[in-house]
Amino acid sequence: MRKSGILLPVASIPSRYGIGTFSKQAYDFVDFLEKAGQKCWQILPLGPTGYGDSPYQSFSTFAGNPYYIDLEQLTEKGWLTEEECAACDFGTEDRYVDYEKIYLSRFKVLRKAYERSRIGETEEFQNFKEENAFWLEDYALYMAVKNSFGGVSWIEWEEDIRLRRGEAMEACREKYAEEVEFYEFQQFLFISQWSALKEYANKKGIQIIGDIPIYVAFDSADTWANPELFQLDENCFPIGVAGCPPDAFSATGQLWGNPLYRWEYHKETGYEWWMKRISYCYKLYDVLRIDHFRGFDEYYFIPYGDETAEFGHWEPGPGYDIFKVMKGKIGNKPVIAEDLGYLTPSVLKLVKKTGYPGMKVLQFAFDDTESSDYLPHKYPQNAVVYTGTHDNDTTLGWFNTLNRHDRAFAKRYLNIRGKKEVQWEFIRAALSSVADTAVIPMQDYLGLGSEARTNTPATLGDNWKWRLLPGDLTDGLAGEIRKMAKLYGRV
Repeated sequence: MRKSGILLPVASIPSRYGIGTFSKQAYDFVDFLEKAGQKCWQILPLGPTGYGDSPYQSFSTFAGNPYYIDLEQLTEKGWLTEEECAACDFGTEDRYVDYEKIYLSRFKVLRKAYERSRIGETEEFQNFKEENAFWLEDYALYMAVKNSFGGVSWIEWEEDIRLRRGEAMEACREKYAEEVEFYEFQQFLFISQWSALKEYANKKGIQIIGDIPIYVAFDSADTWANPELFQLDENCFPIGVAGCPPDAFSATGQLWGNPLYRWEYHKETGYEWWMKRISYCYKLYDVLRIDHFRGFDEYYFIPYGDETAEFGHWEPGPGYDIFKVMKGKIGNKPVIAEDLGYLTPSVLKLVKKTGYPGMKVLQFAFDDTESSDYLPHKYPQNAVVYTGTHDNDTTLGWFNTLNRHDRAFAKRYLNIRGKKEVQWEFIRAALSSVADTAVIPMQDYLGLGSEARTNTPATLGDNWKWRLLPGDLTDGLAGEIRKMAKLYGRV
């Protein structure tokens, strides 16, 4: 079935108190999607973020970001007051998130809510803890101990707790029991509020496209609690880390720093941890976009301690085996394979064998060769097309910086003749293509420039900040989006 959707991070919703949340405005956005004839809402990873604020470097692959908890629902419960929320400095700029101020204020009000909730006495909370014990206990203890060490990475903790020795674990559970329950409380609120929002969207016929990074962060509960899953030495230091080799965009490559998997061990266990991870994702999302799909075919190994990615090498990944197990244990669930970048024949073969749709990005189509596989007339039906992703500039910002040759080619291809709103012609090209699904970033429908970019890879400080303003989502815009979606058979 042909369909279309909109890419908008939860953080970009125009909620009160400095960052997008599971608030009334999130429900309003779902209503906007319905009016606009959209069938998908694509979001970014929902995990708790640390240094750099990237949703792709989370403290847990299972936990949710407490920043997204709607404080207004907590005032309705009587756990907070309007005055307490208003007294916090969450930042004064409506268009951009101030993560430092959010970090310094959010946990203070959430702690007040926790202390008044008497949550430990409720059956619902106890049931939640029991159902999620396989990840929640480690995550909550990890965060409590991390705070006790001033927030440093677990690799810098005292040896006994760093290596999870029995007596140290028991002592920390006892010493930080209240702090542990505070973090469990946050996750209880997160799941409760997100589940209600997802259910609302599903009832409106809108699927949630979630995003799962292939790797977990080194500074995470996942790595600390499961060192056997990763290529670590006897002291839990990485042997090698993840990244990408040098290419036309980066002379020294990309050094991501994530721990690499011990794929032989995962295979021996029937990919048990992966099956838990993916099963849990399908409780949160309807469709799963798997980031850096190439890493399942082969992964880039960079020796730990290297300052660049120049001297890494490729190692074989699990290949189709993990997806065969997944289909057998979880079922043939909907997946989008992020297969962007340089692709070897073996990666292309893997994507084809899984049957999962790959990604096509229009901004990659208009290069000086004029023969790119990202040109719409080359798309297969089993694909998801984007004008751009969270890692791209907005279409307008990108178009305005194209060199003369590429811009002239784009204008010829899309028949752009002096039109001001050029982004609509890129949107038209995506929606009119044969690709089953088309997803457009919200910034492109609004015709915004580079000031609205979500992320610039390999940079720190100005990413993940952009937000909608309350008046951006008009009925008129919803009508325009619906009209074009209907024109190309996506409503």
